[in-house]
Amino acid sequence: MSIADRKEAASGPDPQSMITLVEAFPDHIAASARTTAGIDLPSAARPEAVIVSGLGGSAIAGDLALAIAGAQLETPILVSRDYTLPAWVGPRTAVVACSYSGNTEETLSAYAQARRAGARILCISSGGELSRRARADGFPLLPLPGGFPPRAALGHALMTLLGALEALRVIPAQGGTVGETVEILERVRDECGAGAPAETNPARALARSLHGKITAVYGSSGVMGACAYRWRSQIEENAKNLAFHHLLPEMNHNELVGWRFPETGLRGIGVVLLRDRGDHPQVQRRFELTRGVIAPAAGSVDEVWSRGESLLCRVLSTLYLGDFVSLYLAYLNRVDPTPVSVIEDFKRALAGARGASAEE
Repeated sequence: MSIADRKEAASGPDPQSMITLVEAFPDHIAASARTTAGIDLPSAARPEAVIVSGLGGSAIAGDLALAIAGAQLETPILVSRDYTLPAWVGPRTAVVACSYSGNTEETLSAYAQARRAGARILCISSGGELSRRARADGFPLLPLPGGFPPRAALGHALMTLLGALEALRVIPAQGGTVGETVEILERVRDECGAGAPAETNPARALARSLHGKITAVYGSSGVMGACAYRWRSQIEENAKNLAFHHLLPEMNHNELVGWRFPETGLRGIGVVLLRDRGDHPQVQRRFELTRGVIAPAAGSVDEVWSRGESLLCRVLSTLYLGDFVSLYLAYLNRVDPTPVSVIEDFKRALAGARGASAEE
């Protein structure tokens, strides 16, 4: 995609220039890694468990943090996407309430429950009601820069969350892996961004493979699981294109059987396999066998391999390619990738229904 293509996108399917925000992802990672290094929290014993409460991009940041911590994780961490927290939450639990806008109603509900339970609370937000409550109640608040669509603020949200979990002493420090990660992400940007020639751009090629199809994204449990969900979410939000995802080995115990009917419908599915060399050898074998089962039925099957050495780099390099793919798929679908009007309309309808119930 040339610079001329970028100008055309800004006046056509991408008038708010989502591509500029996607291209800024390595810069967001680098900047947030600097600002969140050595977060100072009130001294306290290491929590016995941590709950990351959030929805959408905030929850995906929690999933990614779990994947990046990997086998080194000693303290249980749960990502909660709901109004309520488990009954076992109490003073020995740390609750990290994450909401980019600060107004996510599920997160605010969980915050209130955590406060009643006497949990150790930490908030991550760009403003809104969550920030107001944190300041009023005296809980630590880690601010995020405002003005982004929440999905475009993932770099800031993730690095801030990783810094918070390091400060809580529940995950190892990631500082030594940031340099490699930013370097690889910049390479992905050079290969897939606005200045990359269209004929050699892998994200453009994969978007063309998926165009006109429902997308199925398959990753491995753990390392690629959060990436698979992010790919799905970005394709749905940016390209307004239906997608689904599943994880191996679990997918081989149920969904694999479904790749028989309807035969014409299966031809309308484009499959993306997210691969990582660190996957268990049996999972590697499962991917090969899975491809053999679904390739004859699917409309297309493509593989994406992670890059780099550290888990941080391997996870984010895979995720970043998916961001570009979703953007170019939006262009092919001739839709503006930035607005998510159906979500905003849904929230307004939900708020109206809640108000009516309260009046009744």
